[in-house]
Amino acid sequence: MAEQSFNSIINNLKAGEYAPVYFLYGEEPYFIDEIINYIENNVIDEAIRDFNQTIVYGRDVTARQVVDLATRFPMMGDKQVVIVKEAQDLTANNRKLDDLEPYLSKPSESTILVLGYKYKKIDKRKTFYKKINKLPQIVIFESKKFYDNQIPGWIKQYVVNQGYYIDDVSTQLLADHVGNDLGRLVNEVKKLFINLPESGKITTEIIEKYIGISKDFNIFEFTKALGFRDTFKAQQIVNYFEANQKNNPLPMITVMLYNYFVKIFLIHYYTKKNEPNIAAKIGLSPFFLREYKAAAKNYPVPVVRKIIGEIKTLDLKSKGYGMVDGNNYGPLREFVYKCIHQKFPANITTE
Repeated sequence: MAEQSFNSIINNLKAGEYAPVYFLYGEEPYFIDEIINYIENNVIDEAIRDFNQTIVYGRDVTARQVVDLATRFPMMGDKQVVIVKEAQDLTANNRKLDDLEPYLSKPSESTILVLGYKYKKIDKRKTFYKKINKLPQIVIFESKKFYDNQIPGWIKQYVVNQGYYIDDVSTQLLADHVGNDLGRLVNEVKKLFINLPESGKITTEIIEKYIGISKDFNIFEFTKALGFRDTFKAQQIVNYFEANQKNNPLPMITVMLYNYFVKIFLIHYYTKKNEPNIAAKIGLSPFFLREYKAAAKNYPVPVVRKIIGEIKTLDLKSKGYGMVDGNNYGPLREFVYKCIHQKFPANITTE
């Protein structure tokens, strides 16, 4: 069976259409956990779940033991569910997935076997994947890691699907603060759902109150201040970061700076090519396009190149290279000055 999408699998499960085997793999654990949680809590009636549902972890069993569990007959019902969480550990200590192949070729009609192979891809060139990909009775799902530029759109869609509303600034604030950890993002957004007013709108004020992200002093406002070359605001935010280092670690800040100035570089690139849909090309909400274009005017391409080089140096310092104190935000202040005033070492030209 060809690989299926997350929505397709969930819709089929909700319709009571179950496959004998689910092989769920990939670098993003959130979607794998969502599918497993749905099966765990909905397929077998709660009254007989203790008899007909078995949950094991890959580190505790071998592939042959999984087969033994799957070939047992259900009690007090016509179906049993066997879930193997952390199935990637089935390959630890020279153990192989290949021992599953005979069962996967002819799975029990009374068993739903779920394999959650998380945090990494599976080698599609190997015999195991090639064989299971041809078997019509197996549902295969790859949970791909999201890129940073996909996160704002995903947040907005998730919030809308839950029946709420979030504006573009609040979306970007969450994306910049939490990053591409979907599980953590969902947990943070659920906190907001519980505390939303009747309007059902997520705003920066609500985010600040219930998650603790300052609406005025955050990475989003920091890059914006740099884009507009607002020295006072940028240094204010650096002071706030240093006073709240736990929530604003330097390595995270350098990653966001890098992503920001790469987008500025791409603005120049696509403008030169007369690309009509620049925002979509660089994974940016159209709401912020004017702001980024203004920043691009403040930072020509040669300067952006030098700034990206400075960010790489800052990243090394934030990790302790060439620094006695990796928690010292002095290098970040120095970066702000160089960036806004475009003051680079004499041996570095921006032409």
